[in-house]
Amino acid sequence: MSEWQYVPAGKIARQRREIVHLEPGIEYRTMGVRWYGKGAYDRGVVTTETVKAKSLYQAREGDFTFNRIDTHKGAFDVVSADLDGALATNEFPLYEVNEEDVDARFLLLNFQQPEVLRQISAMRAGSEGRARWKEADFEAWMVPVPPLSAQERIVDIISVIDAQASALNVEASSLLRVRDAALGDMLSHGGEGWRSAPLAETGTLTRGRRFVKSDYVDSGLGCIHYGQIYTDYGASATRTMTYLPESFRGSMRLARPGDVVIAGTSENVEDVGKAVAWLGDDDVAVHDDCFIFRHNLDPKFVSYFFASPLFQHRKRQFTSETKVVRISATNLAKIIIPVPPRDDQKRISEMAEAVDMQVIALHTEAERLREVRAGLLAGLLNRTIDIESA
Repeated sequence: MSEWQYVPAGKIARQRREIVHLEPGIEYRTMGVRWYGKGAYDRGVVTTETVKAKSLYQAREGDFTFNRIDTHKGAFDVVSADLDGALATNEFPLYEVNEEDVDARFLLLNFQQPEVLRQISAMRAGSEGRARWKEADFEAWMVPVPPLSAQERIVDIISVIDAQASALNVEASSLLRVRDAALGDMLSHGGEGWRSAPLAETGTLTRGRRFVKSDYVDSGLGCIHYGQIYTDYGASATRTMTYLPESFRGSMRLARPGDVVIAGTSENVEDVGKAVAWLGDDDVAVHDDCFIFRHNLDPKFVSYFFASPLFQHRKRQFTSETKVVRISATNLAKIIIPVPPRDDQKRISEMAEAVDMQVIALHTEAERLREVRAGLLAGLLNRTIDIESA
């Protein structure tokens, strides 16, 4: 194509149906596609004893793919070399792109646009259950197709931003590992005047009360979904992200300023026990997926203990796994927490918080880059921004 055109995706991509019939006694590597642009990933091995499917579809490097259930959440990708030959269910359709007309990476950029995802979400509005955005929907979707040279330039421009954002996230993750290592070392070795005690002997532990999404508005702290504590990075929160209207507050358990809110449930063992010190001016309602720990310790120190490798190690003997991972109030109360003198508590929390402030700055910069990326990509694809000037 020598000029910009808008064509249905089905005109430039053909569905690949390379069927593999599963045989007993053989392990097959599988793949899926994650939400929010996290892309295709290895789902591990399956056998005829672990899956109901009689056959799966083989992926090839360069295939365009998406998750039919979660397309509106940005579950699109191009199959990498690492996943070449992996098998996928029909929930992850595989498309061979016509390389003479389109670069699969460019096609992916189109489906990473917030406006495109919003439109896909609108198509699914009103659907009950796990509505699917099916192959026919993808194949009918109109996409811009400039000349290949322009596609490659746009891919290169966006890749520069992606690389910088990725570098910022890697640096933030490295800082958190340094923080955790330092916390583990300090809390494990102790010092003069330190003691240790079960959590139950250092304060009181209670649960929140159940409430549902329709009961709150955006502005509070709480645990709504699988024990996730809605707060910014770090071990303390001073602003709310979910709070209940006044009429509900009498029936809720409320965290007071200085209380530590601890996640009791999660989808994975690493997140059980995540904690945040509530440092707002007013009480805040807490969901019953969380515990409220009321104590006389430094609130931030307590939160950082729950972030430390020491706690991660100690909690494993007390967690139970069903569909989600849980820790009970009884078992949480048995966890041994180091109790240093107040000055040492403050020193430890200040050290960890200094690292968190750097992490927040890095994530803020990465988020700014994501916003720039979204505006630049939209401008490049709708031709309001010239490729060369970009």
